[in-house]
Amino acid sequence: MTRTNWRARVGAWVGGFGLPGGFDATSGQRRLKGFTTSRAHVNALIAGAGPEMNARARWLVRNNGYANNAIESWAANTVGNGISPNSTIATPARKDALQRLWLAWTDEADAEGLTDFYGLQRRAAREVFMTGEVFLRFRPRRADDGLVVPLQVQMLPSEMLPLPHNAVAAGGNVIRQGIEFDLIGRRVAYHFLRRHPGDSTDPGLSGETVRVPASEVLHIIDPAEAGQLRGVSRFAPAIVKLFLLDQYDDAELDRKKVAAMYAMFVTSPAPDIPLKPLDPDAPLDQYEVAPGQVVRLDPGEEVTVSAPADSGGTYEPFQYRTLLQISAALGIPYGYLSNDGAKGNFSNSRLSLIEFRRRVAAWQRSVMVFQMCRPIWARFIDTAVLAGALRLPGYDRRRGEYLAVDWLPTKWDWVDPLKDANAEIAQIEAGLKSRTQAIAERGYDAEQVDREIAAERDRERRLGLDFRRPGSPAQGPGAGDPNADQNEPDQNAADPNQDPTQDTAPQEGP
Repeated sequence: MTRTNWRARVGAWVGGFGLPGGFDATSGQRRLKGFTTSRAHVNALIAGAGPEMNARARWLVRNNGYANNAIESWAANTVGNGISPNSTIATPARKDALQRLWLAWTDEADAEGLTDFYGLQRRAAREVFMTGEVFLRFRPRRADDGLVVPLQVQMLPSEMLPLPHNAVAAGGNVIRQGIEFDLIGRRVAYHFLRRHPGDSTDPGLSGETVRVPASEVLHIIDPAEAGQLRGVSRFAPAIVKLFLLDQYDDAELDRKKVAAMYAMFVTSPAPDIPLKPLDPDAPLDQYEVAPGQVVRLDPGEEVTVSAPADSGGTYEPFQYRTLLQISAALGIPYGYLSNDGAKGNFSNSRLSLIEFRRRVAAWQRSVMVFQMCRPIWARFIDTAVLAGALRLPGYDRRRGEYLAVDWLPTKWDWVDPLKDANAEIAQIEAGLKSRTQAIAERGYDAEQVDREIAAERDRERRLGLDFRRPGSPAQGPGAGDPNADQNEPDQNAADPNQDPTQDTAPQEGP
């Protein structure tokens, strides 16, 4: 065999559907004969299918109850009451001033004035689930606009950045799907439409774009593949089944509607002689039957009552299995998608919730916090310092220290909170976790909680009250004795002058 023939034969083996005994997944035999795939990159697929896919996803959310319930469940679990910041500034007074200013600004954050910052988080979570992405634009304001910090955030839907916009900009920058990149691949600008392409009520110029620097834009996206530029709707693998299931439900509803009607068919042996109604003014094709009525028929005529077929026992299992597939495609537990609490026991439901919440926590950290919360927090502090609304000495040198923050999502609620609370108390008492960690997991600041608890204890002492559970570790000595002197110092209390790192246990001997 010559070298050329050998290479040709090996090339035929390797370049075909696979070597004998290889991977069935690449075979072209009977089972996979109709399995055709595309080798196009995800960006090319989004460019061709993105607008129609997003339009169908929005249609389903507006018209399909399951789709609407899924997106509401996703927003409620990923954002809830809001993912709030907890500054780690060491100086309590500066931290308190920063947190108070942030809380005041959150009510003014939305450029449209429709919600607060945490409402923007919820809207962003909905948009990313529905179309795969959303854009936020920083809008600096004038000092005389009356804002506590002259900054607002404007939300722009996916359709505002045109997918077909591909060109070479001045200086050699490349514009791909509306995003401008420099020569080393960094995003430098976004070319937004001046008005929404589907909003005919906006009198703005249709089709015109405006270049916005990338430093003023946040692109919130959960990319599924490497090199992906634009988002893909979470509804993509579920659109077909959601739509077909909706059609199937409509057909079954019509079947039930017809079955509930009382319809009769009159058969006459002389079809050339139409049956005349008793009322000469009634239409020839209309016959009404009243309760207890005696109907007179001509000789030879028969009456047949319609009996449409029922859906039988296959309707419920088919619905359930189809909704399970839709649930898996959307990443939403079946109970959250359908509001059906009858199926599944407590243990199975809890296991599915644990898996769902792990996914949500990962999305919160990698998408919502990293892409939205962090940059907005940094821009807020920068603007507040420059505007004189916040005084942080040495900010130019210690910016990283002042920007340090922990983002606290809303606490998860369980079906049996007592067991979970007891388990958490046991972990704290065993030293497996700290109170600070436990409080942070609930979405609160441990220092703020401790200050509130101290203030409540002080008020209880002044009023002679004690709402703590008897035997609780939170109770001090004599707390259960109403006659105890609350002003008497605790003999077991630690000496404030004692080094807390030293052993304070009593020593043996004289």
